[in-house]
Amino acid sequence: MRARTTVGATLVVAVALVAAGLLVVTLLRDNLYGRAELTAEVSARSIAGALASGTPPSALELPDDDELAQVLDATGTVVAASDDLEGLAAVGDFAPEPDPVETADESTGEDDDADDDESDDDQDDADDDDTETPAGEDSGTTEGGGAVGSPIVYETLTVPGEDASYRFAGIAATAPDGRVYAVYSGASLETQEEAVDSVGATMAWSLPPLLAVVAVVTWLVVRRALRPVAAIQKELIEITGGDLTRRVPVPASRDEIHSLARTTNMTLAALDAAVSQQRRFVADASHELRSPLAILRTQLEIAREHPELLDLEATLGDVTRLQDLATDLLLLARLDAGERPPHVEVPFTELVREEVARRAATDRVPVRLDVEEDLAVWGVRGHLARGVGNLLANAQRHAEEAVTVRLEAEDETWLRLEIADDGNGVPKGQRRRIFDRFVRLDESRSRDEGGAGLGLAIVKDVVLEHRGRIEVVDAPEGGALFRLLLRRSR
Repeated sequence: MRARTTVGATLVVAVALVAAGLLVVTLLRDNLYGRAELTAEVSARSIAGALASGTPPSALELPDDDELAQVLDATGTVVAASDDLEGLAAVGDFAPEPDPVETADESTGEDDDADDDESDDDQDDADDDDTETPAGEDSGTTEGGGAVGSPIVYETLTVPGEDASYRFAGIAATAPDGRVYAVYSGASLETQEEAVDSVGATMAWSLPPLLAVVAVVTWLVVRRALRPVAAIQKELIEITGGDLTRRVPVPASRDEIHSLARTTNMTLAALDAAVSQQRRFVADASHELRSPLAILRTQLEIAREHPELLDLEATLGDVTRLQDLATDLLLLARLDAGERPPHVEVPFTELVREEVARRAATDRVPVRLDVEEDLAVWGVRGHLARGVGNLLANAQRHAEEAVTVRLEAEDETWLRLEIADDGNGVPKGQRRRIFDRFVRLDESRSRDEGGAGLGLAIVKDVVLEHRGRIEVVDAPEGGALFRLLLRRSR
């Protein structure tokens, strides 16, 4: 993970730096080349203005050193050039066509057209007033009758004998005598290219060290950030050895790793509780199975030596007790394993009636039944029947004279089942504990009557499976009242 993060961060920074470098170099190049174009344009317009004012090409003062200039006539012959361009051919032919200029020879002097000429002059003056000349440009007709072309074209050219390139501006000029000239003025790009190359080289040379710094810093930061993860991993390896009481270290930083460590400790705590509960369950189940098996073995050994002493009814009772205990253990194991059979609509009123009727033949105390008709729930019929049966068996075990069963609709969402007895009740401090497995508040009586302490635990798991609620309160008869709430299906 450290390597992937480091490589990824370095690549992102590299791409960002390269993109930023290219943008800076491009902007710098455009700015510097723009300055060269401006220098070449100013020089070209100055020379063209001199030609338009009547200065002959031989009398022109042309720039030298970092600037070059060349003047061509209409035939393309070089008529004036800077010292560095003396004897060289034309640098180019990209100068635009000159603007049309009306000379004195072309004007007419007819008297009958004087008014028209005056009107045309006025219109020309108006047109001249409407024409905008860009700032810094000398385009247009000069006092001497010549003109400087308004369009200007740029090209980058190399000059024989010169190492650097030049940015040339091309413009046309018309002399007062009507001769047309093409003026080319160039500014050296040597300084600009050196600046751009210098900036590019500096960026290129500084990129690898900068990326190395980014990579090292990223590696160190990620390693430091993942140090708690390594500690958590080390502790988990120790915990895997079997000591679920240990916990992983929680870093002081309030970040995702802090949350991960807390969640891991919560998971370990839940796992420790589940394993402890499973161990207690196995130990208690072994203990509960050992007692009836020992009694049954004793009875069978006595019957082998003295068949006349065999009490079949007692032996059958012990076998039934073993069968019920095994059934309870199997159901709890399935619920613990997350086994969830498909839920269907269960007519709950009918189910309660059937459970009460099934126990009528062996009831120790009578059951008073008060149920509302046509109540149904979504669930597993077998599990619900087992839960209701366990509540009835618990009430009958502790009742003195009678058990009361009431079933009614709580509202449009819930139904309420209440099973009350007139026994001793459940102390308030024990009302949560009685739903734990293998818990018996009256050990001797529970054992004598066959209770193993699993009935109410099964009831609680069945209720949770059906997303219901169960509670224990004092019954009006003086005993315990178990109130069960389940969601209605209709």
